Amino acid sequence: MSADRALAPLDPQEVPSEPPPRATVKAPSVVILNTGDGKGKSTAAFGTAMRAVARGWAVCVIQFVKSGRWKVGEEQSARRLGVEWWALGDGFTWDSTDMDRTEAVAREAWKVAREKLSSGEYGLVVLDEITYPINWGWIPVSEVVEAILTRPPALNVIATGRSAPAELIEVADTVTEMHNQKHAFDRGVRAIRGIDF
Repeated sequence: MSADRALAPLDPQEVPSEPPPRATVKAPSVVILNTGDGKGKSTAAFGTAMRAVARGWAVCVIQFVKSGRWKVGEEQSARRLGVEWWALGDGFTWDSTDMDRTEAVAREAWKVAREKLSSGEYGLVVLDEITYPINWGWIPVSEVVEAILTRPPALNVIATGRSAPAELIEVADTVTEMHNQKHAFDRGVRAIRGIDF
């Protein structure tokens, strides 16, 4: 590694002076929220889905933006492993020629998601890119919060998407904000199959 790429020394304010206390609470499940403007929100959620499958959990992924036309690599791998995968989006809104239809598709995706959240059939449900239809006013955040709070006790939930509303942040046990410092797309680099999808 070149000298200019070497890691910078740790900021003393970022290093804890003592180890954190040991975790002592055994929770039946958690809610994880991956948000922010950086890359990796869905990727992290799908990685956790693979971990859950390896532990024998039933897993369901519901995509609120990407449609079945995307053929993302994670979907192909996950389906082979038995993950139930619903690509119920209508694509990116800036590509939509019929916003009423796009909104209706998102509402239908939420209907499916609510059923999956309450079914008691899964150890993990991933609500991929759900923040977008919430923020566009297509899905009431109060309904999402209620569905998460009233889910079966052993159901873990991961929600992803930029600009997560405060109500969703409040209900989550773990919130990670991905921050974009630099992205190849900014230099005009197209998405790469196997890396980006």
